[in-house]
Amino acid sequence: MYRHHHSGPKGHEFSPFFDMATRMQGFAGPGRARRGDVRAAILRLLAEQPMHGYQIIRVLTDRSDGVWSPSAGSVYPTLQMLADEGLVNAEQSGGKKVYHLTDAGREAVAEFEGQRAPWEDAAATGSDLNDYRQAAGRLAQAVFQVGANGSDAQRAAAFEVLESTRKKLYGILSED
Repeated sequence: MYRHHHSGPKGHEFSPFFDMATRMQGFAGPGRARRGDVRAAILRLLAEQPMHGYQIIRVLTDRSDGVWSPSAGSVYPTLQMLADEGLVNAEQSGGKKVYHLTDAGREAVAEFEGQRAPWEDAAATGSDLNDYRQAAGRLAQAVFQVGANGSDAQRAAAFEVLESTRKKLYGILSED
């Protein structure tokens, strides 16, 4: 039975479940894509119109229904790589670097003809994953509440439920 407590922020007492709940908060963050997906997405967007880096991020986030929000740390290096490969050029416009495809870039985009766009894949698979993450976040909140506010008996009962649930989750992974 868990009876150990430690001090949380500003001297508040929290159970060990507080650590898990705070770690789980980051679990519900935006999805990540493979480097090739970022590359393909940027090329496809620039085939539609020239854009600056943050515009690319915003459009990808919108088109994936918020499931995929690439970071500046993935978009800008990819833009630089595409420039090094001669697929895009950048021009200053309104104080921002606006990227557009070169002829070689348009040829590279033609290779994606008939394929789903990376943001479509992210939106399609992300809704299930997003539902899963939201459910995990709600579970973490409940665990935190029992850990922070429950009696010793309630925490002991919750511990048994958590152990049983953990085993069942690993059992799901072991199924064919």
